Formats: sequence, C-alpha cells, structure tokens
Amino acid sequence: MAAGTDAWGGVADGPPPTTADARSGTATATGTPTRTTGTRTTPTDPRRTSTRPASTSTRPASTSTRPTSAGRMGADPVKALMHRHRDLCERAVDPLDIAAGLEAHGITDRTASRFLHRDVFSLAEEMYARAPRDAESRPGAPALTTPRARADWILLALLPGAVCAAAVTALHLTHGQSRLIAAAVGTLAVALAVRAALARGPLAGKDRTHATITRITWLLAYALLGDGLLQAAATGGPDALPTGTAEGPWPLTTAPVLALTLSCAPAAWCAHLFAVRARRKLSASRALEEFATSAKPLLLGTVALYLCALTALLTLTTTTLNEPPAYPQTLTLGALLLLARLLTTHGFTHAPALVLTATASAEATALATLFAARLPGCALLATPVQTLIDTWGPAAIPTIACGAGALTLLVHALRTVTRASAHARADDTC
Repeated sequence: MAAGTDAWGGVADGPPPTTADARSGTATATGTPTRTTGTRTTPTDPRRTSTRPASTSTRPASTSTRPTSAGRMGADPVKALMHRHRDLCERAVDPLDIAAGLEAHGITDRTASRFLHRDVFSLAEEMYARAPRDAESRPGAPALTTPRARADWILLALLPGAVCAAAVTALHLTHGQSRLIAAAVGTLAVALAVRAALARGPLAGKDRTHATITRITWLLAYALLGDGLLQAAATGGPDALPTGTAEGPWPLTTAPVLALTLSCAPAAWCAHLFAVRARRKLSASRALEEFATSAKPLLLGTVALYLCALTALLTLTTTTLNEPPAYPQTLTLGALLLLARLLTTHGFTHAPALVLTATASAEATALATLFAARLPGCALLATPVQTLIDTWGPAAIPTIACGAGALTLLVHALRTVTRASAHARADDTC
C-alpha cells in the first residue's frame, strides 16, 4: 500500500503512524488528541480525557486539608476551656478552687467526659497543672486549709444572749414607768447586739450587707410581743400598752427570745462546724455527686444539732422565768433563722431574703386582719386567723409561717449549699 493512502483507500493527511504512536496515541495538527486502533486513528472524546485527570489531581488536596482543620479545632479542648476560664485558672491556689468554679459555671461530671476526663475534679487538676503561673513571684500560695475559729466572732456570738439576759433581768427588777424604759432600751440593745453578731464570723454574709437584719429583728419582736398581741386582738383588745410582764393585758413572752439570742453561740459553732467538715469532704471527694451525697447528711445533722441546743436552752429559760413553754413556734423560728444565715454565708442571699420577707408579712397580715375585721362589713377578713386561733391557739400563726419558711429554705439548701462551688475559698478565718 502506498505511503499516502490509508487503510480505507483514501489519502492520508500525513505520514503513517509508527508503532509507538499506535500504542500511545498522538495529537493532530489542530491539537486534538487521537487514539489509534489497529491501522485507524480516531479522535478521542475531550471530556473523558480532560476531566478525569483533573479530578484525580484535586481529590488528594481536599482530603489533605479537611483533617487539618478538624484537628485544629478539636485537638486540645482543655486548652480552649482554659482560655474561657483564664482568670479562674490564674487565681486558683489549688485544683479544688477550679473545680468549684467550673461547677458554678454549669460544668458537671457529664460535661467533663467531653474533655476526656471522668469527672470535674480530674479536669480541674489538669487545668491547674497547665495553668501558667510564676511560683517565685506568687509567695506562699496557701494550701487547702479549713476555716479557723477566732476570738472576735466567738465573743460577738455570745453578745446577744448576754445583752438579752441583762434586759430580762432589768424587766424583773423594775416596776411601772422604769420597766417600760428598761424594755425599750433592752429591745434596742438586743437588736444592735444581733446585728453585730451577724456582721462577722460563720453567720456573716459574704457581701457584708445587712439586708435581712430588719426582717430578723421583726421576727424576734413578734416572738416577744406577737402571740400576746394576737390573743388580745382576737378577744377585742388590747386595752392598754404592754406592761413588760407576762400577766398584763398585752403579755410579753421573754423566754423564747432569750433562748433564741442565747442560741446565737451554738448557731455560730454549728455553722463553723459545717464549713470545716464540708471543706474536708470536698478535699477528699473525687466527683461532684460524691461530695453532694456526703454534704446532705452533714447539713441535716447541723440543723438537728442546733435544734437540740435550742430545745435545751428553751427548756432552761422557761423553767427559770416560769413561763409556759413555746416549743413549736420557737423551734421553727430557730430553724428558719439558721438556714437563712447558712444560705447567706455561702453566697445565696436571694432566697433567704424572700422567705424571711414572706414569713414576716404573713405574721403582720394575721395581725392586720384581726384589726381590719373591726371595720363595718369586714368581719369575714378575720375568719381564717380566728379559726386557727380557736383551733390551735395563737401559736399556730408563727408556727405555720416559720415552719413553711424553714422547710422551703431546707429544700433550697439541700440543692445549693451541698454544691462544691458553695464552699470555694473565700474566707478561711470565719
């Protein structure tokens, strides 16, 4: 066959393909790739030859960059957490401070598992170990210590009982107008002594404010005058001002107030004991649930210990002053005041203020309805209070009000004071 003639008898445009060209294919003069089959050269589909190598060359690039970005985001989640809580890590003097702070921000043991840790304590230990700090420039970072008793707050805790005992003694040694003056001066002195006792020590709030002192003063005043005024109002009185005795038209009940003021010292010791034991349990715990489980019986035991001390003091004062015992209203009021101070001491101030306000308002409302019922057409206002007085006596009003408030604060305390964040280092000398 002639060199210029193809296999189909036509004239070829160029020289015949060689063996290498037949195997690999050559490009035509116009740049179109060709494919040779036997002795015939056919054009190759440009879409099949151009797109496949491109996809093959770009796929490794996409797969190589995707793991890099994912690894950059999730390679060290603890470092990102430390960045969000940088101030907490820098201020912490031990891992327990970080654990308490993390719990206060809502991080639980289940959340810690996303950071590859079994609990918050383990996560806090890693954060504390990795936190940048200069040991030489921070002299003597204190180790985990328990709160220490101090002479100043011990004396302040004894002050209300001593002042109240002196006031009660003055009431029994004076007569007539001088007795009223002694009662007024003694009431003011007791209020100031209670305010001083609640300003420092285990019963003092962290914010050092006195937002609940007025409510506490009202509740103590009701314990002194309320039952007698309620009984007198229910029978159409009172016909005269109080004379400072338990036999007058507006009788005073000094034994419960004396027992409550004397119980400031046991309350301070119980609060101190709770803080010490809770700090020790916190240092020995390895999980938040473990600490909460161990702190709940401790809180209940603290309240029970205080109520036992208050019961003994109330028995002593009623026997000494020869007054009828008032156990229900006094014990419920004591439990209410102790729980309110425990919550306030550990930074939970809203619930105690709210409950104390509601309790004082309930007692004031009971008195107000009896006097408002004397207005024409308002006799029905006194029906609920009068029914309670006729059924259980005037002590039913403060018992129900203080008992409901104490139960509410107890449930709230079992959820809040048993957290590790409630025992973060704030004042080791309380």
